[in-house]
Amino acid sequence: MTNAISNVGSAAAQLKVASESADKLKKASESLDTPAPKPAVAPQVDQLILSKAAESALATAEFDEAKVASIRTALQEGNYPLNERRIAENFVAIERMIGNT
Repeated sequence: MTNAISNVGSAAAQLKVASESADKLKKASESLDTPAPKPAVAPQVDQLILSKAAESALATAEFDEAKVASIRTALQEGNYPLNERRIAENFVAIERMIGNT
């Protein structure tokens, strides 16, 4: 019991309240320090869905295999003529098309 005038006995009561508050604070701090378990997330699989037009274009795609082989050989031998100005102009056109200028 605490005397209202002299506050006799209040020190023990205050220590008890302070101790209880410290315990609550410690528990709260520990709960913040422990990471919350993360739910398992299943990885998503990417899908490529082509339109009917793209599928038919791929199915009927034709190229001149001999021409591709001759260009490949010329590039490997260093005999394929390259026009640096035309290449640069095409890069500029591509940049303008995608809006990076």
